[in-house]
Parts: sequence; structure tokens; C-alpha cells
Amino acid sequence: MTAMLGVTAQVRTRVTVPLRFPDGYSTTADVFTFTGLADGREHLALGLGDWQNTTSPLVRPHSECLTGDVFGSERCDCGPQLREAAERITEAGGFLLYLRQEGRGIGLYAKLDAYALQDSGLDTYQANLALGRGEDERDYTAAAQMLTTLGADRIRLLSNNPDKAAQLDALGIRVIDQVPTGVHLSAANARYLTTKRDHTAHTIDLPSAA
Repeated sequence: MTAMLGVTAQVRTRVTVPLRFPDGYSTTADVFTFTGLADGREHLALGLGDWQNTTSPLVRPHSECLTGDVFGSERCDCGPQLREAAERITEAGGFLLYLRQEGRGIGLYAKLDAYALQDSGLDTYQANLALGRGEDERDYTAAAQMLTTLGADRIRLLSNNPDKAAQLDALGIRVIDQVPTGVHLSAANARYLTTKRDHTAHTIDLPSAA
């Protein structure tokens, strides 16, 4: 049990779930649910590999993306990042945090509204602002609570996003290393990835023509 920012979190359930991805890769996860998370949402922590004996677990906070994770949308790189994270964390030992923060926190319908605006010429951040929302409304307080509850307050962060590292560090999670994900480039997401690299300093090593 842990208290963070005045809110107490604890493990609600732990269950073993075998996982198989569309390409045939399989692994087994210890899936944790929680009570007392600051935002009241149903976030999950998946313990992968030898997470119990890893002093500096590899951790990916992955924001839910129905279009990419489930339907395989190529407008983003979320689905391939999720698949990559499952294998890399299994090999290293650590946690995949599945966070219910669709569309960088603005929700599924608003994300699709933003897609329509992108089709008219706006980039991913401009579209959010045009909808009266923030460029990125995600908050990682619940993620920090989950990690602290699981005894993972010193981590290697699997992410290209510097804001994740900054927020977690401010919330008491020591990020000793930030490990970039692979580059999952397609014709449909090239502009999206380039904008993340150039506008919010994501560590994405794109070809010069992207």
C-alpha cells in the first residue's frame, strides 16, 4: 500500500493471463488491478518476465489506443509499440502499464474528431487545440501510484516521450535510464511521428525524408 498526493492505492486483484499477439508472439502476464488510483480509472499493470527479481524493472506506460492497439490503425505507432514493449519487457523483467488515456487524454470520440481536422491540414497537436483541448492532457499520477505500490520506484523507462520521464520523476519514481522504442514508420504515420519528434522532442530516429 502507498500514499501519493494524499491518495492511497493498493492492489485489488492479481491474476495470471497468457497473452498471444497477432504475429504469434506469446508471453504470460501477472495482471494487477488497483483501488485508490488518483483519477479513478481502471488502469492495469502487467508484470512481465522476472519482474519480481528485477531491481530496476523496464517499464512502459502505454496509453490506451483503441484504433491502433485493437484495429491496427497505421495513423499512429501505438499498436507496434505495444507489441514491441511486451517482448522487450518480458526479456528484461518489468511492467507494462496500460493506461486508460485514449487520444493523449482527450477520449476516443475527440481523437477521431482530431483525425478529421488533421485530414484538413492540421497536425496532431494543432488539432487538439482546435478542439479546445490541451496538446497532451495525460497525467501520470496513477502510473506512479501503481509503480510505487508494486515496489518499483527505480525504473528503466521504455519510451520516446520526455514528458513521461519528467512527470514520473516529479512523482517520486526515479528514472535511471530512458530507453527509446523502435521506429514504427509507415506512409500513414510519417507526419505524425515527425511532428512528435520536432514539436515535443520525442526521441524518434526518422529517416531524413520522413
